[in-house]
Amino acid sequence: MSIVMPVIVGAGPAGVRAAQALVAQGLRPVILDEGLRPGGQIYRQPPPGFSRSKSVLYGFEHRKADAVHRVMDGLLPKVDYRPGCLVWNVEGKTLDVLRDGVSTSVPYTHLILATGATDRVLPFPGWLTPGVYTLGGAQVALKHQGCAIGSRVAFLGTGPLLYLVAYQYAKAGAKVTAVLDTSRLGDRMAALPGMLRAPGLLAKGLYYMAWLRAHGVPLRSGVRPVGVQGKERVTGLSYSQGGPTRIVDCDAVAYGLALRSETQLASLVGCEFEFNIRDRNWTPRRDAAGRSSVSGVYVAGDGAAIGGADAAELAGERAALALLEDTGHTQDARRARTLEVRLAANGHVRAALERAFPFPEDWAAGIADDTVICRCEEVTAGTVREAVRDTAAQEMNRLKALTRVGMGRCQGRMCGVAAAEVLAHATGLPLAEVGRLRTQPPVKPIPVRVTCLERPKKVSA
Repeated sequence: MSIVMPVIVGAGPAGVRAAQALVAQGLRPVILDEGLRPGGQIYRQPPPGFSRSKSVLYGFEHRKADAVHRVMDGLLPKVDYRPGCLVWNVEGKTLDVLRDGVSTSVPYTHLILATGATDRVLPFPGWLTPGVYTLGGAQVALKHQGCAIGSRVAFLGTGPLLYLVAYQYAKAGAKVTAVLDTSRLGDRMAALPGMLRAPGLLAKGLYYMAWLRAHGVPLRSGVRPVGVQGKERVTGLSYSQGGPTRIVDCDAVAYGLALRSETQLASLVGCEFEFNIRDRNWTPRRDAAGRSSVSGVYVAGDGAAIGGADAAELAGERAALALLEDTGHTQDARRARTLEVRLAANGHVRAALERAFPFPEDWAAGIADDTVICRCEEVTAGTVREAVRDTAAQEMNRLKALTRVGMGRCQGRMCGVAAAEVLAHATGLPLAEVGRLRTQPPVKPIPVRVTCLERPKKVSA
């Protein structure tokens, strides 16, 4: 049997369960974690010495969070866990990893990408004003640092995370001035039959909404933002519900339109992609076990497609079982089938959630020409539309070459969604037909001065 050197990128629910399955068969995977402690975003752990209990930090999910943390704690002697590591490039069978200003090379024979998700945002007037955060950023501040992003916080966007984070803020004692949902009540009613497949999830969502209402938090549906008030700092948020403009008094805004998969590493390693209609995004092509189009590379969890924490645990374990099968190790075929059945059932629930909290497809039509969509290169919506009119640009990488959208520090991670939406609307093409930005390293910003250690010799699979 050939030497197997598995590497897992990510120590959230998917990465932890993948590691658990590999260790059970005698393998010792390397786990590269951008966080300083395992748990991922959903089960993010605060720094050592933090005094708030897990029941307060994670609410209804505290037992699941504790289970993931305990599993990882038990695995630590049996894995090579490397926290605080940013995987910023892939070349051949080697990952370039940045840690404490030093870039090292980590070889692998098999790779499980459990890279998770990030916020999906679209621009609107004032969205770059200091005090506007993504929903995920607002949650990180609360979980990891025990602080709120402001003293009077308005929540804007759509998706289950909108209500969860608003509830977490209010429970922590922060003043939540409003929850402004771009979806409509009719959307949620239409999704109700599908949501009945997951009564526990439905009950939690209804509880969050009821609790917020009972504590005096206004919940508004069918909202479109008009703009952020204030120049040096947020002083309010104006919005409409199809009528006169209203203003919410706030000094911070938490904003997000559900989530999108982090797929940059899958792109760099050479995975084929396909347009995911449900997620409105390009995601790695994979089979039911998580095998990508590249031999020895597996994708799992929200980094493969948005499915939530429970699905991530299942997908991480399933990907590990596929790796074990592919390398000639013992794996439980019955368990593998069970995991696939449960993942398929979760897919039906996610479809219902997308119906309940749909992406606001009319957004691109309403973005003013002077609204910045790429903050790094200061590219506006008008610049994109002008490129379409003057050059007949119809594809994202052509647009990038003409306007520099996606060439900045984020490499299109944040602005790519908005640019694609505006381009598709301006050309009249379906979103899938304008394509996706080709990923370039580094996948996230790295210091200008980095100490690079010598690359190790190639490892044969």
